[in-house]
Amino acid sequence: MKLYYKPGACSLASHIALREIGGPFEIEKVDTAAQKTDSGQDFAAINPKGYVPVLRLDSGETLTEGAAILQYLADANPNTGLAPKPGTFERTRVQEHLNYVGSELHKAFSPLFATPPLKGEARTAAEAKIARRMQYFEDLLSDGRDYLLGKAFSVADAYLFVVANWAKPTGLGLERWPHVAAFVDRVGQRKPTQDAMRAEGLIQ
Repeated sequence: MKLYYKPGACSLASHIALREIGGPFEIEKVDTAAQKTDSGQDFAAINPKGYVPVLRLDSGETLTEGAAILQYLADANPNTGLAPKPGTFERTRVQEHLNYVGSELHKAFSPLFATPPLKGEARTAAEAKIARRMQYFEDLLSDGRDYLLGKAFSVADAYLFVVANWAKPTGLGLERWPHVAAFVDRVGQRKPTQDAMRAEGLIQ
């Protein structure tokens, strides 16, 4: 398998999942602005959508969309416990979290990465939208659970970790959401997370 990624982007969640699984895989960095991979391939030919992540399977098939890739990896490796068994309520809860992170929190952050940067009322409105969505997870984690499902780490935690972490480079910070901040620290201390971030040049 090969994962096409951009350092620190949402593709990091898929990278973390692959490290959690521990099997063989390759990674290749993508310059999404230039639509070129590190090896000089035309990224638009790999993913016409133009963004990461992309997972190329050994069969030659490709998967796009982070939430779909995360669920595929969990299902293909059931012994890892990265998602509850399909058909269970707990599995549906993971899908609920993945959908909310992807469609609401992730998309709410997108304007803060715009060029030129948002300013004034537009910035304030974007920050308020993020804050409402972050507060949902702050309230959820306030009962003392380690991860979104409780004690068990899942692919939804990998996705939330990556997106919540964007509060730091965007200048929002996590001080308003101490339970989310503790969650981010907790996931960030996992060896697969550290290995993925190190491989992407995000930490030493």
